[in-house]
Amino acid sequence: MRVLQSEDFVLYWMIGSRRTTWNFALDRAVEWAEKLRKPLVILEALRCGYPWASDRMHRFVIDGMAENACWFEGTDVLYYPYLELAPNAGKGLLAALASRACVVVTDDFPCFFLPRMVASAARQVSVLMEVVDSNGLLPIRQAEKAYPTAYAFRRFLQKELPRHLMEFPKVNALLNAKLPNAKPLPREITKRWPKASLQLLNSGESVLAGIPLDHEVPPGKTRGGSTPAQGLLRHFLRNRLPAYAEARNEPAEQATSELSPYLHFGHISVHQIFSAIARQEGWSPDHLAVRATGSRSGWWGTSQATEAFLDQVITWRELGFNCSQVRKDYDQFESLPAWALKTLRQHARDERSHVYTKEKFKGAKTHDPLWNAAQRQLLREGRIHNYLRMLWGKKIIEWTRTPEKALAIMVELNNKYALDGRDPNSYSGIFWCLGRYDRPWGPERPVFGTVRYMSSENTARKLHVRDYIRKYSSPSESWMKA
Repeated sequence: MRVLQSEDFVLYWMIGSRRTTWNFALDRAVEWAEKLRKPLVILEALRCGYPWASDRMHRFVIDGMAENACWFEGTDVLYYPYLELAPNAGKGLLAALASRACVVVTDDFPCFFLPRMVASAARQVSVLMEVVDSNGLLPIRQAEKAYPTAYAFRRFLQKELPRHLMEFPKVNALLNAKLPNAKPLPREITKRWPKASLQLLNSGESVLAGIPLDHEVPPGKTRGGSTPAQGLLRHFLRNRLPAYAEARNEPAEQATSELSPYLHFGHISVHQIFSAIARQEGWSPDHLAVRATGSRSGWWGTSQATEAFLDQVITWRELGFNCSQVRKDYDQFESLPAWALKTLRQHARDERSHVYTKEKFKGAKTHDPLWNAAQRQLLREGRIHNYLRMLWGKKIIEWTRTPEKALAIMVELNNKYALDGRDPNSYSGIFWCLGRYDRPWGPERPVFGTVRYMSSENTARKLHVRDYIRKYSSPSESWMKA
């Protein structure tokens, strides 16, 4: 494909990094516009037919679109937010814009339906389309294989990451940029695919009623957009990070960052998170350990709490991106390690103490108050406490007829209700429950074989869960009356 300098503008198709700052793809689009001396047009579209489309997911994304619209107001950039109000109504919009573009830039995201969508679009676009990775500190194509454990990936990361730690996107891609003023789009485009007005984007839940979505999954209290994300980051660094290492597993404590939905939808960048931590700690690359040992602590040269958080937001998060990028079967049961497949299949016919249907799981109608509380948090808030999400998955395996059916239920519930679902990192968590990134554990148990086992009883002994259960309980549960 070639760049056509004779066309009207440079097009940035914003699909994964839905933010105006710390965004390599936006930087690249601005670079092309300056080089070609062409205006920049940004298309951020939200279709209604994606898997698990619901009021919850739509509202979160629309919040970010409204914020982006305000940010680009008064700039030389033409920001074009488009809401698809009926199935396939947006079909042809990208092609229509690309036919007038010198070059198209879009986001790289190795999960969900986005890779297929980008590949399909590339076949229909007659100009150069660049796919830009703004996902993590380590470029996702840096690793040529899928790493089997966090230790193995961490060791690779420690070898490769230092040379990328100064390659950060711009805080403001438009600052000092010399861009021609973008003219309005042709009427044949704006009439067929009307631009979503700021009033429409800010109209709350009323706009959702007329869109064919899953209206049974209501919006949560968590608002989308970069401003809430950045506020949450500041709050975490100031109030939660110092105790993160000790308190992050406690369900009753709000010690985690709660940034995963914003990372998933691209409302905040891990580069911004890392930069803020480095400033707070007075960190520089000189603090890094000389040797790449794969150790969870000591390599970054920061406080213990920060080391623990960086291992989660960088090592474990980017390990999931590594798997999704390298393995196209990352979401399939057969992608589990050989030892896990063998032991789970050997115990597939084991008798279960309880067996629940997907509907029972969905409605939090099991015999286990702690599991029910975790599921209710997912239903109400679109998230589960990090530690309890592991227990949540382990119990679904234990209480389902086969491990394959358990996987299908975990994926369905997580992707339908979790704001951070449909993400490489959420698939990592689900598949970890089945043995990915883990090792065989003894003694061999029914149902699990040598896959790691977890119980609500042990969790309750190690952690303070009573207040958590009470917070997410149902009035009908008998333990409340005890």
